[in-house]
Amino acid sequence: MNGSPPATLSEDAYQAIRDRILRGMFPIGSGLSRRKLATMLGMSQLPVSEALQRLESDGLVETKARAGTRVRIPAPEDIRDSYILREALETQTARLFVENSTSEQRRELRRMAGHTDVLFNRCVGGDTDPEFLFEVHAYHLEFHMHVAQCSGSKALMLAFEKNQVLIFNWLFDVAVHHQKRPPRSHRDLSEVLCGGDPEAADRAMRNHIRYGLEEIISSIVTRTHARWRANGGERAAATLAPVE
Repeated sequence: MNGSPPATLSEDAYQAIRDRILRGMFPIGSGLSRRKLATMLGMSQLPVSEALQRLESDGLVETKARAGTRVRIPAPEDIRDSYILREALETQTARLFVENSTSEQRRELRRMAGHTDVLFNRCVGGDTDPEFLFEVHAYHLEFHMHVAQCSGSKALMLAFEKNQVLIFNWLFDVAVHHQKRPPRSHRDLSEVLCGGDPEAADRAMRNHIRYGLEEIISSIVTRTHARWRANGGERAAATLAPVE
């Protein structure tokens, strides 16, 4: 026996905390107390600590000496770097989708593209219910994950997924308000990806990723830092999430 808790407890803690972060229940900058999380989840602090270490490796949380752990606050360069990586990953998955996808997978992409546009257009129309916004963002991620899954490269898909989850957290309840894309944005993209030309797919995906990027970065930085200042900044971290 090595004294570690069963793997399922750490995994349960990881999934529970991660889900709350991605749903905005623990907003960017929120302090994460191991003791309080353990009480909330009905387990000891050890699996919670292991879960937080894994979330820090994912880039979703950060720990500072004498301050504790909080949901990570991205700097503009963090967001821009992640988008550079996203562009590299997604343009390659677009090329491979053209080369490797089956007719059934292409039909599914077209169907998902139509539904994604419907959801985004509802946001532009003013639907801001938090659960609906999460549904929009989650389905948008599924659309892009479908392209990656059909690429034929497991390593590329895993790298893409990790990068997307991080961006997902930063964009939730921000991008759906600010990405006023053309009403057929995803349907038009899917038609190019299903058109058989890897070069055209690369260009279309690159333009799709870059659309409105600077506005999105500005919105994320403005809103996250406003929330952090409202919580009392670094001083709040020391009281909200002491090292335990």
